[in-house]
Amino acid sequence: MAEITEENLMACRKIHMHKGGGELYVPRGRWLTAPFNLTSFMTLFLAEGAEILAVQGQSWWKKYRSKLLNHTRGPLFQIMWSSDIVFANITLRDSPFWTLHPYDCKNVTITNMTILAPVFEAPNTDGIDPDSCEDMIIENSYISVGDEGIAIKSGWDQYGTTYGRPSKNILIRNLTIRSNVSAGISIGSKMSGGVSNITVENILIWSSRRGVRIKTAPGRGGFDPQAFPVLENINYIGIYGQGARVPVRIKGSKEIPVRNVTFKDMSVGIKYKKKHIFQCAYVQGRVIGTIFPAPCENLDRYDEQEQMVKQSDSHNATDVDYEI
Repeated sequence: MAEITEENLMACRKIHMHKGGGELYVPRGRWLTAPFNLTSFMTLFLAEGAEILAVQGQSWWKKYRSKLLNHTRGPLFQIMWSSDIVFANITLRDSPFWTLHPYDCKNVTITNMTILAPVFEAPNTDGIDPDSCEDMIIENSYISVGDEGIAIKSGWDQYGTTYGRPSKNILIRNLTIRSNVSAGISIGSKMSGGVSNITVENILIWSSRRGVRIKTAPGRGGFDPQAFPVLENINYIGIYGQGARVPVRIKGSKEIPVRNVTFKDMSVGIKYKKKHIFQCAYVQGRVIGTIFPAPCENLDRYDEQEQMVKQSDSHNATDVDYEI
């Protein structure tokens, strides 16, 4: 096993300083390195069959579960305050914490990636965590991890509201995700800087606790730490599945209602033939056409031509049962 040394990285930095860019080429083989930093205008290129061993997630997970750590664990790959970034055609495996964490970045493309961690007993090993990022594409990748596949964030409580950088304009498409203990795709709950204009399309989520989850709390989801977040303009179109325990659960509240939610072209087979499988509380929105399972009474009904058939008078109705 060979080593990638700090001298290699310093050489790339010198190329950047004198010529405007550089490439660190890692040939086929297994390479041992300590954690290292990349620099601007630099390409880290791994040849086919090249493997970098920088951190060993298993030891960090064990220390975390045994409460032996006095500090947080670091992500496997973190990029901060950067723009025009491309991640492509690599595998990231067994991160101590979040796997790929772009923070306050613009114009980021993540494509043809494989991100892996054990689906059990690998705590907080999210796949990709866009954090206060904008203009991002995540596509054509496979993610199987011990926490959320993708978790969109924008800061935590007062830190997020003070920094004030929302995550916005993010396109997520053509992914296969597995997350036994959490959600395939999650928005929040650390989103105190705000989140908007997120598109998720052509996603296969399998053997996961939840498909898509949006979670927040008072003081999160905007720039005012005293304000309640606004949850609105959410569309679910072309949703298919099987063996779901509760296909839909939307839990708003009097202080944080969920507004303008649309369901169209949805058919999700259920695991148990029980009531309360489409659960709502403080939700306003609409259903276009026929969907399965039958929607909650909170939602207005429209026909296929998007003409109103029945207007709900029960937007504040509550029918959420976590015992199912």
